[in-house]
Amino acid sequence: MTEITRQTVLDYLAANPGDTNKRDIAKGLGVNGEARRQLRQILKELEDEGVVSRVGKRAFARNDTPPPTGIVEFIGIDEHGDLIGKAVGREGLFGPDLLYAGPRGRRRDPDPGVKDRALCDIEEGRDGLWRARMIKRIETRKDTLIGIFEQMKHGGGTVESTSRKDKRSFLIFPGDQGEAVNGDLVRCEPRQSRGHGPKRGKIIEVLGNADNPRAASLIAMAAHDIPDTFEPEVIAAAEAAEPVECPREDLTSIPLITIDPADARDHDDAVFAEPDPDPKNPGGWRIIVAIADVSAFVPFNGILDKEAYRRSNSTYFPDRVASMLPKALSAGECSLKEGELRCCLAFEMFFSKDGSKLRRRILRGMMRSAAGVSYEEAQDAIDGKPGEKAGPLLEPVLKPLWAAWHALDKKRSERAPLDLDIPERKVELSPEGEVLGVRVRERFDAHKLIEEMMIQANVCAAEALETKRSDLIYRVHAEPSDEKIHGLSTFLDTLELTWSMGEKVTPARFNRLLAIARETDRHHEISEIVLRTQSQAIYSPDNLGHFGLNLSKYAHFTSPIRRYSDLIVHRALIRAYNLGPDGLPDEQRVRLEEIAGHLVDRERASMAAERDASDRYLTAFLADRVGAEFEGRVTGVAKFGLFVRLDETAADGFIPAASLGNEFWYFDDSASALVADRSGRRYELGQPVRVKLTEANSIAASLVLEMLSDPRPKRKGEEVPSKHRHKRVMMNRKPGIGSGPRKGPRKGKRRR
Repeated sequence: MTEITRQTVLDYLAANPGDTNKRDIAKGLGVNGEARRQLRQILKELEDEGVVSRVGKRAFARNDTPPPTGIVEFIGIDEHGDLIGKAVGREGLFGPDLLYAGPRGRRRDPDPGVKDRALCDIEEGRDGLWRARMIKRIETRKDTLIGIFEQMKHGGGTVESTSRKDKRSFLIFPGDQGEAVNGDLVRCEPRQSRGHGPKRGKIIEVLGNADNPRAASLIAMAAHDIPDTFEPEVIAAAEAAEPVECPREDLTSIPLITIDPADARDHDDAVFAEPDPDPKNPGGWRIIVAIADVSAFVPFNGILDKEAYRRSNSTYFPDRVASMLPKALSAGECSLKEGELRCCLAFEMFFSKDGSKLRRRILRGMMRSAAGVSYEEAQDAIDGKPGEKAGPLLEPVLKPLWAAWHALDKKRSERAPLDLDIPERKVELSPEGEVLGVRVRERFDAHKLIEEMMIQANVCAAEALETKRSDLIYRVHAEPSDEKIHGLSTFLDTLELTWSMGEKVTPARFNRLLAIARETDRHHEISEIVLRTQSQAIYSPDNLGHFGLNLSKYAHFTSPIRRYSDLIVHRALIRAYNLGPDGLPDEQRVRLEEIAGHLVDRERASMAAERDASDRYLTAFLADRVGAEFEGRVTGVAKFGLFVRLDETAADGFIPAASLGNEFWYFDDSASALVADRSGRRYELGQPVRVKLTEANSIAASLVLEMLSDPRPKRKGEEVPSKHRHKRVMMNRKPGIGSGPRKGPRKGKRRR
C-alpha cells in the first residue's frame, strides 16, 4: 500500500484528471481500512486551502490541471433546444448534464446529434454549468429506429420515426421488409448507404399494428429498451425457484397486513404495530415492517438474477407492467398474498411516544398476511365507514397502526422534509385500451402511514449496514447546486421575494417559501421553480444523505420485487448479520459503483418510458378535439416557445413563439418568461392561460396549441432591454437543434 501523504494524493490527481472520485483515488493508491479516513482528511485540507477543487459532488481535481478530456455521449435535447450529453464512464462527475458548446478550434466534422459520441474537452463555465467542446466526433449512431412502415405499391416502403427527438427515416427495399405490412409498428436498423440520398434500413422486428390503442406502450417500451416479455428459460427458472434454506423466525401469529393501491399487481411489504410492552417506554410503539424475501429465490449470478439486473426495476404503464421478475415470483411466491405462507426479511423497530427510534432488529422470518386491503378500504374503516374486509381489522390492527403513525408523524414534522404537494394523475383505460379519462389519485392518511413506515425501514437498513461497516448502495439526494439556488434567487427577485444566498439551504427553507407562496397568486410558478431547483435522487455507494427527506442516511430496502437496488441491500444485510448463505458476494461488493450507475440509467429509462406512454395515450385521447379550447398553465418557457399543461387532462402542449403575435419575443431566463421587445408584455412560468388545440399527432405524441390569452402587462418600472443584448425569437424563425414541438418539464413526483 502506498503511504498516504499530501503529495501522493496530488500526484495521483495530476496523473488522473478525469477519474478522481474518492473511491477511485483510494483504489489507485491501494488505500483501505483506517487509511480511508486519512485520505478523506487530506482531501478536505487540500480543498480548504484551495489546492484542489471539487468536480461535481464526489470528485476532485488539482486547480492547476487543464480541463479533463473524455468521451461524451449526447443523450437528448433540453427545453431550450440545446444538445446535452453525459461523460461516458464518469456519469455524475460534471453535474447531471453537459451542454454542447461547439467545436474546439477549427474542425471539419459536422456537429454531433443525439446518441452520437465525441471526444471532448469538459469545462465548467462561470455560470456553474458544465460544457463539452468537441475535439473529434468518433462514433455516429448505429442504433435502431422505432417507426411506422408505409408500404409502396411494388414492395418495400419507408419507415418514419415515432419519436419527436429522432427525425430519421429509412427507405426499405423489398428484401428488407421481412413480415411487415402497411401500418405496422416496426423496429428498423440502418444499412450501409452510399451518397446523399435516402438512408437504407432493414426491418428486424414487427411490434404490432400502429392503430392498436395499446401501441402507445409498445412504442415507449421499444424506444427506451424496456423488455416486454421473458425468455422461456427465465420463466421456467422462476416457476421452479425454491427458497434458500436458512433459519427463520415464526411470525405467522402476528397479524401483519398489506395496504396497497386497489389495482396493485405485487405486494412487497406488510406492516404491524402494537403498544410497546416494555414499561420503560410508556406510550411507545413496537412496529414491524416485513418485506418479501426475494433474495431467497434469486441466487446471485443465476438466470433470474441476470435478468433482474438487466431490467433493474419494474416499469408501470397505463395498460401493463413490465416486471423486473417473472409473474411466478412477482405475483406468486414473493408476493405477500393474504393467507399465504411467505418468506420475509423484516425490521422490528421500537419508538417512543414522540416518534423517536429507540432500537431496531433485523430478522429473517416466515409470515402469513392477515389481510390485504386497499388504501381506500383502510381509510374508510378509520373514518367510521368500515367495509366487509377492513371492518374486522379496525380495532385489533388498523387503530394501533394509525396511533403508531401519529407518533412517527410528530418526529417527521420536526425533521421537516421537503413538502412539495404534487398531484399524481392516472390515465384510465377501457378493456380495449381506449382512454376513458384522467383522474387525480386521492391521497389519504393511509398513504402517508405506509410511506412513513417504509421510510423508517429504509433508514434502518442503512443504519444497520453502517453499524457493521458494510458496503452498500445508498439512495442519495444531493442538495441543490449553487447555480440552481442562484437561479431561484434571481427568479424570486423578479417577484419581489427575497432568498438570502448566505443562509444555509435546507428543506425547511423551501417549505417556508412554499407557505408564503400559497398566500399569493404566484403559487404555481414558485412551486414549479422550487421543483426544478432540486437535484435528482440517484443510487451511490457513497453516502451523500437525502436532502428531500432531510435524512443523513437512506437506502432502498422495501421493494425488492420491483427494484434491484433493494435486492442488493437485502443481500448486504444477510451477509452482515449472518442470516443465510445468500448474502452479498464479493463479486458484487467490489462493483457497487458500477452497479449503482447501471441502476440509475435504467431507472431514468423506466421513468422516461412511463411518461412517453402516458403522453401518447393522452395525445390520442385529444386527437378528435382539435379546435377545442382548454384552460391550462404555462409549465415551461424556452427560447422558441411556451409549454402549457392542460388542466383537464394534464397533457402537455407547445405554443411556438412565432405564433404569439406581431412583436419579437426574447427569452428572459432570470424571470422564466417570454417578453415582447416593444411593449414589454410577457408570458411567464405558472401563468394561467386559455388555449386552442390546433394539432394532435398521436404518433409523435405532440400537441400544438394556439394562445388565446393576452400576455401580462409590462412590469412597473421595468426597462425593455435592447434587442442587441438579447436573443430575439422571430416570427417564422425555425428553432435550432430539436426543432418542432416537444414536451415541457414533466409532471409527477420525483422518485425517492
